[in-house]
Amino acid sequence: MVNITTRPGYYKNPILHADYSDPDIVRAGDDFYMVSSSFNHFPALPILHSKDLVNWKIINHVFSRFDNNTYDTVQPGKGVWAPSVRYHDGKFWVFFSTPDEGIFMSFTEDPHGEWSAPHCVKAAKGWIDPCPLWDEDGRAWLVHAFAHSRSGKKHQLQLIEMSPDGRSLIGDEQIIYDGALDLPTLEGPKFYKRNGWYYIFAPAGGVETGWQCVLRARNLQGPWETQIVLQQGETHVNGPHQGGFVELESGECWFVHFQDADLYGRIVHLQPMRWQNDGWPTIGEKHTLHGTWQPVIEHPLPSIATKQQGVEQPQTSDDFTDGIPGLQWQWQAHPQQKWLQSATNMLALTCQIMPEYQGVQALYAQPNLLLQKFPAREFCATTRLESAFVQPGELSGLIIYGERYAALALEQCEGKRKITFISAWMSDTGVLHQQQRDIANWPQNTPLWLKVDVKPGGICHFRFSENGTDWQSVTPYFAAGKGKWVGAKVGIFAASRQAVAQPGVGFYSHFTIEV
Repeated sequence: MVNITTRPGYYKNPILHADYSDPDIVRAGDDFYMVSSSFNHFPALPILHSKDLVNWKIINHVFSRFDNNTYDTVQPGKGVWAPSVRYHDGKFWVFFSTPDEGIFMSFTEDPHGEWSAPHCVKAAKGWIDPCPLWDEDGRAWLVHAFAHSRSGKKHQLQLIEMSPDGRSLIGDEQIIYDGALDLPTLEGPKFYKRNGWYYIFAPAGGVETGWQCVLRARNLQGPWETQIVLQQGETHVNGPHQGGFVELESGECWFVHFQDADLYGRIVHLQPMRWQNDGWPTIGEKHTLHGTWQPVIEHPLPSIATKQQGVEQPQTSDDFTDGIPGLQWQWQAHPQQKWLQSATNMLALTCQIMPEYQGVQALYAQPNLLLQKFPAREFCATTRLESAFVQPGELSGLIIYGERYAALALEQCEGKRKITFISAWMSDTGVLHQQQRDIANWPQNTPLWLKVDVKPGGICHFRFSENGTDWQSVTPYFAAGKGKWVGAKVGIFAASRQAVAQPGVGFYSHFTIEV
């Protein structure tokens, strides 16, 4: 349920204890929309909607696949980085980067409906975190940062004029700020204009321990002044930064940002924001000892929340009524039709060949893992599997996934079926170590209930059952770990150790999460 305290009229941070990394936000009338990074997961680039800035629901994704086959296979840590969202000329615009391909744009008149296919605005390696600005004179601009791993540049923000239709860059490239000395790892810029000032909200200092700063100038060529507007202070909210703000009709302002929560990913906070008489914003609350601004943990709700108070969080549980996964689910790569069979009131996952990774067949590289984000520090996920395997080596089950992962699965062997536990971890040198151990034999034609209890710190207790009531535990416990730039995920899968023309199927009647 939503993270509202028992104090009437207050909310508590984080508003989303889930991995909605690099959030940006926009207001259109009485509606608010949020986007976040999706990296190598598809469908890509989730769209969330809210009426009060505290309660959010997933309503769409911007696209399901690129027009190239790069992402037909698992590409850990690549894909959609740090999108920005704007409402301009009656359309919603999303700009994002992929670190190896360039900067892309998509738009729509209805964020619930179909978005235009991603259009490559600029092909470039390491140009990341783009954000547009349409000025009052009709000209358009784009600001972005750099990924050092691809471009050889770091700490810098670059400004380029853009065609008003957002499809191309038409001006000279200009580095408008180099933060190597004062704002290291300057990135994630969000571009605004207010009361004659140009503002760029941008994080610095790195995701684990950084801060939020603001740059401003009277004209785009500078000079740009800087000010730090949000730091950890004496709170437990490390590295509070990277996000965007909205202004209500009343003038009230709110800023969303993430906090790096390790295996839980980058969770989302909401901060009050105010404009001072000198034209600088402040975010959060003032720390009394040092005069710095730090995150609020508990705060009165936005004024609009008193008018439409709902209780809503992004979707988790799924009964698969239409035989398709809900909006909370994502695949590890471009989705393929062959991964699903048509079914009513259940999800039918076909057993796809387990790819090799570092010379070993491994679930780490399995593109058809169906995953969703951890929704809280503690939760329980339960599902029921019926199998229709056709050959030895086919398996299906429940998985906790990251660069450390564990799966409790039912596997077809010669003349029998068994419950197996697969675990793996990535060493510091990038070598994957995968193990498998047999847990128990399982009767043919008997459904298998699977459950995982996720405790604080990501300690996972796997269990199985014949009836969903009497559970047997799997030991030892498993400590979940984050993935490449993302938090740990939970989900289901169907795999095979060999390819066949007509693969077996794992049927899932439901997937229930309790927080």
